[in-house]
Amino acid sequence: MINSDSELAAQFWEKGRLDDCPIIDFHGHMGENRSLYLPRKDPEGMLRTMDQCNVQLLFFCSHESLFVSALHRSVDIEAVRANPDRFRSYFGLNANFPYLEKDLEQLRQNPDVFIGLKMLPSYFACPINDDRYTPFYEYADEKNLLFLCHTWGGDTFCGVEETETFLKRFPNVIFIAGHALFGEWERAGRLAKKYSNFYLDTCAVMQKRGGIEILVRECGSEKILFGTDIPWFDPHQAIGDLLSAEITDEDRLNILNRNGVRLLKRYEWFQKIRPGL
Repeated sequence: MINSDSELAAQFWEKGRLDDCPIIDFHGHMGENRSLYLPRKDPEGMLRTMDQCNVQLLFFCSHESLFVSALHRSVDIEAVRANPDRFRSYFGLNANFPYLEKDLEQLRQNPDVFIGLKMLPSYFACPINDDRYTPFYEYADEKNLLFLCHTWGGDTFCGVEETETFLKRFPNVIFIAGHALFGEWERAGRLAKKYSNFYLDTCAVMQKRGGIEILVRECGSEKILFGTDIPWFDPHQAIGDLLSAEITDEDRLNILNRNGVRLLKRYEWFQKIRPGL
């Protein structure tokens, strides 16, 4: 049995869920994506998956919002307003579209839906610190919003240097490094230790054996947030990966729940749903 000394692992292997640990997932998507088949990609299907493994709250950005933002993010808005205790959305950004001023107004007008920003710099060949994003960052800095940004080690658009430049410019934005600057675990951990507003998410990290252990060693489990990329991947796999890592149950509880609660308790909307978390 893997990690036979872990009470959390024993519970998960037996039941397929952690009843005593409600989970917050900081990295999800939703809806159609090109011609790919993604099972349970709609809100109802995703909720079924979440319920099965006790994921109580998901922060997502629909594929529509990321890649076809001209549709004005209807998927995100409808999903959150139909399930406000289970979903909140990131506001997808792509500076290659010409109507950013209109986008900013939509972000301002829907604070009940959008808890922050989401970006895929390398997908759009547009670096994190492109000047066209500055008004969004200034707004996020003013409101102390989250910013889930796809990051990757060695990537000129979203690598360590671009990330640190942003952290110096906008200290009030909670920057969540999607994929934890994948592959550059030591540098990612040192950066998380240096900047109080910088967090690493687990999404894809455990594809490489030993990655999560390096992050915990470099910055402590308190700077790591749980993320899955649902519906691309099943949360059961991500939870199982975390429970199989060579870290403690205290580390796992931090990553799955405690860090998220500690980070989010500053927001009024979270206080309203916190009893379940």
